[in-house]
Amino acid sequence: MPPDSVSRFRRFARAVTTEVGALDQSFLGRGRPLGAARVLNAIGQGTGDVAEIRAYLRLDSGLMSRLLRGLEGEGLIEMQPHPEDARRRIAALTPAGRREFDAYETLSNDRARALLARHPDPEALLAAMDMVATALSPDSVRLSESDPRSPEARYCLGEYYAELARRFDTGFDVSLSRDPEAGDMVRPRGSFLLAQSDGLPLGCVGLKGQGGAVAEVKRLWVSPSARGLGLARRLMAAVESVAQDLGIATLRLDTNSALPEAVALYRRSGWHEIPRFNDDPYPDIFFEKSL
Repeated sequence: MPPDSVSRFRRFARAVTTEVGALDQSFLGRGRPLGAARVLNAIGQGTGDVAEIRAYLRLDSGLMSRLLRGLEGEGLIEMQPHPEDARRRIAALTPAGRREFDAYETLSNDRARALLARHPDPEALLAAMDMVATALSPDSVRLSESDPRSPEARYCLGEYYAELARRFDTGFDVSLSRDPEAGDMVRPRGSFLLAQSDGLPLGCVGLKGQGGAVAEVKRLWVSPSARGLGLARRLMAAVESVAQDLGIATLRLDTNSALPEAVALYRRSGWHEIPRFNDDPYPDIFFEKSL
């Protein structure tokens, strides 16, 4: 009889806690447990506000205070009041703290490379890790406006084009598509939204504007690791909000019947079908929505 789902989950949890050193008193041999190392990492990555660190690591105030006192006692961090709110505190790395952060980064990167090198299919392993990480922390996914030429945006668009090439019977060549110019997807004409979790790009959507009352929604994509969690709906709601902010009254989009999940999303979200409005060779369904 195969193991039940709860047993499989608990086996996974035991394997992860062992692999990441959660049970060690000296994480990666640096003399402090994992909790203190995670706080040091958050500060080194640029999150200095104590309240933000607590929320990010899901720590209670008592434990957070003890970890900060310990790091401060080691001379790795210094505490100071928030420049705009004296009730809040900011943590910053000292030179010694920066050296310790760098040491952790090197050891952690080496450990990750070693684990991936042991697996016969590291890409499949990484895909599974992405899915688990997103499922465990869906609230960590943040939406933000981005330059469509940024590395993160280009990554999402590249994944989007590759998926279309796999799913369309004719393949997909972006040079044949009505690919929007980057300038049409930045304010004040349009916008480009990225969904990211802990630095990992998970999705995108573009708003292609021409300065008038009508604009197009383009390039909606969500990573397979984040599908089923409502991220596509969040992106669509966010792009509609940006459009309203820009004074756009009508949105249009095109899609292909080979993407039934996208078609269903648009129909559920109040979009209605209209006649073809462009000569792009790939779409066969066209939608419009009044804001």
